[in-house]
Amino acid sequence: MAKTQKAALSTKEKAAAKEKTWVKLKRDKWMYLLLLPGTLYFIIFKIIPMWGVLIAFKDYFAGVSFLKAPWIGFDNFIDFFRDISFWQLLRNTLIISLMNLIFYFPLPIILALLLNEIRVQWYKKALQTLVYVPHFVSMVVVTSITFMLLKTPAMESATGGIITELARKLTGNPDVNILANGPAIYWILLLQAIWKETGWGTIIFLAAIAGVDVEQYEAAIVDGASRFQQLIYITFPAIMGTIVTMFILRMGSVLDTGFEQIILMQNAINREYSETFDTYVYQYGRVEGNYGYSTAVGLFKSIISIICIQTANRAAKKAGQTGLF
Repeated sequence: MAKTQKAALSTKEKAAAKEKTWVKLKRDKWMYLLLLPGTLYFIIFKIIPMWGVLIAFKDYFAGVSFLKAPWIGFDNFIDFFRDISFWQLLRNTLIISLMNLIFYFPLPIILALLLNEIRVQWYKKALQTLVYVPHFVSMVVVTSITFMLLKTPAMESATGGIITELARKLTGNPDVNILANGPAIYWILLLQAIWKETGWGTIIFLAAIAGVDVEQYEAAIVDGASRFQQLIYITFPAIMGTIVTMFILRMGSVLDTGFEQIILMQNAINREYSETFDTYVYQYGRVEGNYGYSTAVGLFKSIISIICIQTANRAAKKAGQTGLF
């Protein structure tokens, strides 16, 4: 008797839940309609193409039907891990990513906090516009400017770039050639990223700061807190959740170093230090047509990214933050 009553109650609860869900869908139908284009985009361009990862387990090349290509299991992965370039690629990718994480990631946060302290609104808006502008400059233009600043004297030019000439005068060494210094590419890539994206990265943090309750600042002023103390004890803790979320997302792309930027700065001299997984995939996939091997490298990157984002998310939760999911 009791089991029958419980089953009846469970059926009623399920029916009520379904009815409630239908009411919500009907009530918010226009909101879900707005969600539809984005959902279709991810299904068509992100989820459906995922079947292509099967190429990593096949001996596939252009001109052969994908279904007829023979299965070779994990041979592409084994060849990649045995390749003498593997550790070089891993070293370069991790160095570039860690340098961006250590030096670049905090800068948009710091800049957003500083911009928030400006009280003259017209000056604040003008400054925000100026720091956003580099984001819209093409990486090709940024690379061209970099070469102009770092170039060495050539037959058509009696002097080198401004930075090269300055380095020569400061060091007293007439043979300074920054572009020929392999490890220097790490710092060049970092400075390019900082100049181009720091201002744009402040948008999310400024939006988070705008959501801080003004009454907290008023109470702090009454208690005699200085501007710096308000920043440390109110503003920074209030945006900590946003910082953690952005850090977790950043960890998910730890092996993504920016293909366009690196391929434009790469040359025969610095290739040993600038070759990363992104450029390696391009070389073997698009240039040499070894699609199975390059897909295996890309799949390896994706797996490591999933592991990194899961690890960062769990660490954030253990530290008392909400995490990403």
